[in-house]
Amino acid sequence: MAGILDRINQPNDIKEVSPAQYNRLAKEIRHFLLHRVSEHGGHLASNLGAVELTMALHLFLDFPKDKLIWDVGHQAYVHKILTGRREGFHTLREYQGMSGFPKRKESECDAFDTGHSSTSLSIANGLVTARQLSGGDEKIVAVIGDGALSGGMAMEALNNVGKLHSNLIIVLNDNNMSISENVGGMANYLAKIRSNTAYTGFKDGLEDVLSKFPIGETIAKKLKQSKNSLKHLFIGGMYFEDLGITYIGPIDGHDIEQITRALETASKMPKAVLVHVVTKKGKGYGPAEQDPGRFHGIEPFALKTGEILRPSEGVSYTKMFSDTMLELGEQNKKIVGITAAMPTGTGLTEFAKKYPERFFDVGIAEEHAVTFAAGMAAGGYHPVVAVYSTFLQRAYDQILHDVCIGNLPVTFAVDRAGIVGKDGETHQGVFDLSYLAHIPNLTVMAPKSTVELRDMLHFAASCNYPVAVRYPRGTSEETDGLPVTEIMQGKAELLEDAGVHMAGKSVAFVAVGNTVSLAYKLKARLEAEGISVSIANARFVAPMDEECILSLAKRHDVLVTLEENVARGGFGERVSALLMEQNTEVRHVPGALSNCFIEHGGQQTLRDLYGLNEDNLYVRIREVL
Repeated sequence: MAGILDRINQPNDIKEVSPAQYNRLAKEIRHFLLHRVSEHGGHLASNLGAVELTMALHLFLDFPKDKLIWDVGHQAYVHKILTGRREGFHTLREYQGMSGFPKRKESECDAFDTGHSSTSLSIANGLVTARQLSGGDEKIVAVIGDGALSGGMAMEALNNVGKLHSNLIIVLNDNNMSISENVGGMANYLAKIRSNTAYTGFKDGLEDVLSKFPIGETIAKKLKQSKNSLKHLFIGGMYFEDLGITYIGPIDGHDIEQITRALETASKMPKAVLVHVVTKKGKGYGPAEQDPGRFHGIEPFALKTGEILRPSEGVSYTKMFSDTMLELGEQNKKIVGITAAMPTGTGLTEFAKKYPERFFDVGIAEEHAVTFAAGMAAGGYHPVVAVYSTFLQRAYDQILHDVCIGNLPVTFAVDRAGIVGKDGETHQGVFDLSYLAHIPNLTVMAPKSTVELRDMLHFAASCNYPVAVRYPRGTSEETDGLPVTEIMQGKAELLEDAGVHMAGKSVAFVAVGNTVSLAYKLKARLEAEGISVSIANARFVAPMDEECILSLAKRHDVLVTLEENVARGGFGERVSALLMEQNTEVRHVPGALSNCFIEHGGQQTLRDLYGLNEDNLYVRIREVL
């Protein structure tokens, strides 16, 4: 027997479903999501929690004319299903398959490409203003989570949307959860609203009673006019109303009829309106309800138990960071850990448990995290800011202006550097060497293995100046057996030295971080053909070891630089400039990623596609030789 979901094959098909079948359709959508994500991995908990909300939005809006902007966008799976993309889920997050985020090139029903937090309100503000200027009549809705609402950019946007004289609907999807538990004043404020239903119940009940008396309607009208006073009485500051944004809610985010009614009401107002819906992250799947953080973004898992099917072997870089932070915290009482709403993802959870007074989660606010760290450093502490490479981009000015100009002892633990994989363009950490290495006073390091990461973190903690240590997702099994020598400021590590060659061909590799393993693969291949090979682990991207690089350049025919970063502004480009300045005769082969945004797909698939692999580099080296 065909299900209701089988009748959803193109945008707006949901409007043909009868209200009596909404609950059944919601169950079918959850069943579909669970099976597809368990097979391919992806963002699960947020999508399970947004099923009824998304259905209500699609009943209310007309696609693709109307515009729906998802903050971050990892909760847009149901939107994709309802816009006719169900059949594409077997390729979810695979190369050239369906993206896990909204993509305009994928569907005209996706109004904007999103992937980072707290951007939706600014985007919606721009779309509304464009609609005003062009005289359009499309509806514009922005969906933002309670965690994203803590971001500074969202606050800046709220400050402006309150001045709009045209309709904008903001849906606050409040599940009391971002990736980790929400923190800060906005989280406390929403909790207060969430738990205080006195105002809504009192106002509705009083209006019902008054309507039964002859003069009751007049009094009820006066009651509506005094709504702001009543809201202040029961809920306090009414932050949104004070900004000029009409507030509706909180309402049940799993009651489709209630949500659609609120959206219709909101659409009639010539201003910004915030509809506050309360949802349950992971709804309908026990393991995700109990541990929504683990099911935020998950690898393929067993549906019955929720256990990962192919757990990674070996110690991950993130786990090594976590263990090392415990060591540093015990050795140095001035070490503090700072994260922007990602204690679990970055590995600070255990540090937070052991040293709660020295752990600070500032919410989704990377800019604040960095300048907050600068303040703590100026106050005599050594902050370690744990952040993903892609999110550190948001705090570039704070790194330069607030940390590096003052030469303050802040350590940046830059996780997920290089190709991250299936989250795509918005999450690949392939720009950090370019935007960090040129900043004066900032030392930039990259370990070849998890063991070396531990030593680099200890080194960074001993420095009285800023240090960034960037490391990739996953493990370092291929290089774990390599020796680790003492780390000295600005000095590379010579792992393999072929000596001086009077005859024959020779190649020297200077590899950054996890590309050391690639250098060893190429070494084996080249030496099998009688070519001598040396390998240096760069360790320091800034300052780079010019003495080591020039020494290798003088003794070899070809110098190959390797880095999992875009070529423009990266390590190889800086080495090339050095070789030109010194008039060296060595031929330089830069191994880096293309200067482009790298789409979603498996890590090795993307390395192969963009040329940072053994076969491509071997061919290039042989051509030069």
